[in-house]
Amino acid sequence: MTPTPWKLAKRAEKMNPSVIREILKVTERPGIISLAGGLPSAKTFPIGAFADACAEVLKHNGEAALQYAASEGYAPLREAVAAMLPWDVDPAQVLITTGSQQGLDLIAKILIDEDSKVLVETPTYLGALQAFTPMEPKVVSVASDDEGVIVDDLIAQAKDARFVYLLPNFQNPTGRTMSEARRAAVSEAAAKAGVPIVEDNPYGDLWFDEAPPLPLTARNPEGCIYLGSFSKVLAPGLRLGFLVAPKAIYPKLLQAKQAADLHSPGFNQRMVSEVMKDGFLDRHVPTIRALYKRQRDAMLAALTREMKGLDVQFNTPVGGMFLWVRLPEGLSAVELLPQAVERGVAFVPGAPFYAGASDPRTMRLSFVTASVSEIDTAIAALAATVREALAQRDAAGIKPLVTELESR
Repeated sequence: MTPTPWKLAKRAEKMNPSVIREILKVTERPGIISLAGGLPSAKTFPIGAFADACAEVLKHNGEAALQYAASEGYAPLREAVAAMLPWDVDPAQVLITTGSQQGLDLIAKILIDEDSKVLVETPTYLGALQAFTPMEPKVVSVASDDEGVIVDDLIAQAKDARFVYLLPNFQNPTGRTMSEARRAAVSEAAAKAGVPIVEDNPYGDLWFDEAPPLPLTARNPEGCIYLGSFSKVLAPGLRLGFLVAPKAIYPKLLQAKQAADLHSPGFNQRMVSEVMKDGFLDRHVPTIRALYKRQRDAMLAALTREMKGLDVQFNTPVGGMFLWVRLPEGLSAVELLPQAVERGVAFVPGAPFYAGASDPRTMRLSFVTASVSEIDTAIAALAATVREALAQRDAAGIKPLVTELESR
């Protein structure tokens, strides 16, 4: 038979596979300890609560739960979302999405034209770049430090920007958190420049010692779209998230949602609503925080111990799921990965998280799915891999830049 002449749209040609998803395939090999995936710990899934909720929903509302539903989402769940946010939210502004990732896709569809300027942090969430790219924008990376975007550069890049995409709390990939002072300055600068903010907050409830400052959206609700998720506090397999949008643009987001999938799974929405009643999240989320804090502490202790003398830099996230590492001069995380896998540990290189020029020395480590003993084993293996790479670097006569400068 003659092959069918399929012709791809330009936007399809710009789509790329998720680097993280490709790496996760490697982690399925026996004996690999994965510090790569952005997966919440399965130990945190409230299976018993969902079993009870499932029975309750099917017993009392089975027909409605299994029928088509409203595109906006299940009304009691929208009301619960509005009630749990720390500013005045009308439930009519809440759109239930099929994971917060769908929220990014809907935003891209209604706000981005070809060559539109979109501002992002340096680095930023890879999934957002994947959602924006098919719309063919000009993605501009705003200079950032340990607190997120630098306000002066945000102002300098603001002209004609459709929006700036930010993750203020325990950012993916770096784990950094935006301070109160930085939030106030960013919010004021964006409003003054007329640049809307897309605020992504899937990790905000996963703080360890104290809650993060108020969301950016709470400071200027009409200038922001806010994204949230049930994946990190309940279970990702439900594929439920939400967005909160100004009433002026909500109808277009709803239309994009209707075109995408009509509605998110109504049965899942009713189960989540049932689970959340009577303050379940207030009791459940602290157990997640306690687990993740113990595992973060274990990873920090292992890095401090195993990387001593290797000039490996890493931060101390105050919540979330990720820690950001920078290798010594002359090393590449992409090149290091196969060697690390041979030693039984996997991580995510940092380069794919950059919209502009990348730092090849960076990597993201997740501390939430491996046990404390696995973390110890994995970091020891990673340190051995770094030592081997440093020996190869030195044997090749590649001097660290700092050493070269000091010798002059």
